[in-house]
Amino acid sequence: MAEDNKLTRRDFLKQSAIAAAAAGAYSMAAPSALGANDRINIGVIGYGSRGGPLLQDLVQRSQNPDANIKVVAVCEVYDRRREAAQQACGGRAFLDYTEMLAHPSVDAVVIATPDHWHSRMSIDAMNAGKDVYCEKPMTLYWQEAKEVAQVQAATGRVMQVGAQSCSEDRVWKARDAISQGKLGKVLWTSGSYSRNSRDGEWNWGIDPDAGPQNIDWKRWLGPATQRPFDPERFFRFRKYWDYSGGIATDLFYHTLAHLEIALGPEFPKRVSGAGGIFAFHDREVPDTFHMLIDYPTDHTVVLTSSMANRQSFDDLIRGHEATLYFEDPGIVLRPEEEYKNERPELAIVQEPRADHMTNWLECIRSRKQPHLDAQTGYKIMVAIALGVMSYRKGQMVHFDPVKEELVA
Repeated sequence: MAEDNKLTRRDFLKQSAIAAAAAGAYSMAAPSALGANDRINIGVIGYGSRGGPLLQDLVQRSQNPDANIKVVAVCEVYDRRREAAQQACGGRAFLDYTEMLAHPSVDAVVIATPDHWHSRMSIDAMNAGKDVYCEKPMTLYWQEAKEVAQVQAATGRVMQVGAQSCSEDRVWKARDAISQGKLGKVLWTSGSYSRNSRDGEWNWGIDPDAGPQNIDWKRWLGPATQRPFDPERFFRFRKYWDYSGGIATDLFYHTLAHLEIALGPEFPKRVSGAGGIFAFHDREVPDTFHMLIDYPTDHTVVLTSSMANRQSFDDLIRGHEATLYFEDPGIVLRPEEEYKNERPELAIVQEPRADHMTNWLECIRSRKQPHLDAQTGYKIMVAIALGVMSYRKGQMVHFDPVKEELVA
């Protein structure tokens, strides 16, 4: 974490310990599966660019009697958004998310806030006996992801990290093919996520009448560095290190998540980040960013991105004997020239699979692990956060996958 966040981090750990002690009844006994006739009551925290569509999706699902779900509560620090969220679902509205977690009618929560709140809210929710769907990234810092994973393991709650591509069946077909050795030794993987914007990515509109009179700014900042109210930071938070890792946490988490599902999730051993602010000088985070991630299984992942040029390339997983392409209607394994006589080209069609939200809701009932569970999300978050750390430090960062700690 940033040096000036040490005090708030200590406070956070202290509050998490208190919350865990208070919720001992939940962590001591494994949660039981819900019956098909038991309704899942959901609370949504955050009603911005992601929270809005997620709430609308859940409300639409709830109109199907077979879904047996209902959005019963919303939480938002901006008065206008909170009122809109309440109107959208008809549930109870909260300013303080801890009050919503304490409400006995809430079974599960969807967290769609800026990144710097993800860890605290996830931990508090699980310690309060709620299942969690947390939008990507899992957290802002890698240590936070470790804490979230530990709490999930202790409480047995169902946690899904919101990288929706992890619920595409072709990713799981790729996982099967790789684990069966159909590529030979896997060597390196590439992924890319690029966009272009004339005015700069994440420069979302700012409500002209928004201010401290209708936004609880201190509550929004929470564990982040305390600063005077700034509408730029509130409405365009992804441009600032206090609340976001920029491209890495917003976009690379998506890409790396499904690639790691295919490859078999593991912690990295060293990570480097490079790039810079080359086009849009109104931000702290880079508009062009690249990462190299080395894994202990002798495999490298290369991620590239720019927010000022949309020319990217397809995800590819390269093995010594064949290369895996993600191509509709599934995946294609094309042999290297040297192995064409031994490995014919193989196309595998993906099959129907529950979408990401459906998978989470099904797992709440069955108590099975969802597609992007907390332990997998933690491994992915370590690589993402270390890429940001490397870029900001200007040096490669090393990690011990066994001890799960940085190497000095």
